[in-house]
Amino acid sequence: MSIIRIVKMTFAPEHLDKFMSIFAERQSTIKKYNGCRHLELWQDEKNPFICFTYSIWDDEHHLNAYRFSPFFKETWTLTKALFTEKADAWTTKKIEV
Repeated sequence: MSIIRIVKMTFAPEHLDKFMSIFAERQSTIKKYNGCRHLELWQDEKNPFICFTYSIWDDEHHLNAYRFSPFFKETWTLTKALFTEKADAWTTKKIEV
């Protein structure tokens, strides 16, 4: 069963454009990682400095292979320098009822 990863990030107003550039540059590489099925960038409707990534992965093994890769470490280092607060992240699964 696939998993869904949601990461909430809050950016300093002066850094939002820089983050958008980083994401635009790197999203195609992220999508090519083994096990990545989908990737989206969302923006809060009321606070444009809050963004979320929404990604679907085959399983936690594939997600962790990405999260512990040199590419992720480099991307995360660039991105977290732009935050005004610590990111929140959730690994979830869809429930069929």
